[in-house]
Amino acid sequence: MRPDELPRTGRADLDDLRERLRRYRRVPHVQLDRPLGVPAPLLDALLEHWRDAYDWRAHEERVAALPWERTERTPVPVRAVVARAAPDAPVVLLLHGWPDSVLRFERLLPHLADVTVVAPALPGFPFAAPVPTGGLSATATADAVADAVREGGFGPCVVSAGDVGCDVAEALAARHPDLVAALHLTDVSQYRFLVDPPGDLDAEERAYVARGHRWQAAEGGYMHEQSTRPNTLAVGLGDSPAALAAWVVEKLLRWTDGDGSLTDVFTPDEALTWVSAYWFTGCVGTSFTPYAAAAAKDWASVPAPAVFTVFAHDLVNAPRRFAERFFDVVAWREFERGGHFAAWERPEDYLWGVRTALAARRPG
Repeated sequence: MRPDELPRTGRADLDDLRERLRRYRRVPHVQLDRPLGVPAPLLDALLEHWRDAYDWRAHEERVAALPWERTERTPVPVRAVVARAAPDAPVVLLLHGWPDSVLRFERLLPHLADVTVVAPALPGFPFAAPVPTGGLSATATADAVADAVREGGFGPCVVSAGDVGCDVAEALAARHPDLVAALHLTDVSQYRFLVDPPGDLDAEERAYVARGHRWQAAEGGYMHEQSTRPNTLAVGLGDSPAALAAWVVEKLLRWTDGDGSLTDVFTPDEALTWVSAYWFTGCVGTSFTPYAAAAAKDWASVPAPAVFTVFAHDLVNAPRRFAERFFDVVAWREFERGGHFAAWERPEDYLWGVRTALAARRPG
């Protein structure tokens, strides 16, 4: 891999964003006694801040200052943050999810100075090297990441992941076991109960699957839309910054462990940086590829030792018994606080999982 620089946003694109925000057209909302999307007052305040006070350039320069590298010889180009420690230091591979980016791990990185950290921008997501297909399935992403790990001479790694990153991590460990010394995961992929779940579930597992289906019915509309009509959805989100902010910020609000306010977890600038990363890279549509291209997992189980950290306010937490059907679970810890973006929300607790996986890794 070679050092790389992120493309910078042009003045015309900055001006275009502000003009679109100035022309934001508010629309009537459905009025019922339950949450039906991002709260209008929150969205109005964020859009005003984005238009009048937010400085993307400052945040872009901070992100660009990270130690980016890019593959030179892989079939699929991969760009990653690569923070190198001593030559013999263990390697931690961090895999983000949706609707985020490598920024998910920004608060974790200072705690990992003693290990080499590789945090790829997953193809199709913010800051990623462009690929001809726009984005990749989780399995194809795992293969691309495997090629990047081999080119960089980084394996075997401890792979730490959440959300879509868990699907990538599982595929990586199953298809490229020589590259994975241990896993640290925050969830079992929902596809494990949505597609061909095991037929011999116990009572706790059946309750989990039922809870998962209830969650999908109440909260999973985004997943269905992104998997079935990604290109239609991408038109509105890619053309309207207000629509993009509404789509992403609702998840930042509802999927985190706050007290009902976005600012319990994110400052306005932090939330808008996550949204701006999608806006200025124009990748919201391609980030849907892992949903649209999801396929059955054609492996029985994953051989690498796996550490799970379960955060109380994550989306649908599986019981240990269910995880053990697919993973060699060597450590399991449940935290009372924390949500879906645990590496951001509770970096010290998330770090426990990374350190435990480092201790559990099998010999390379």
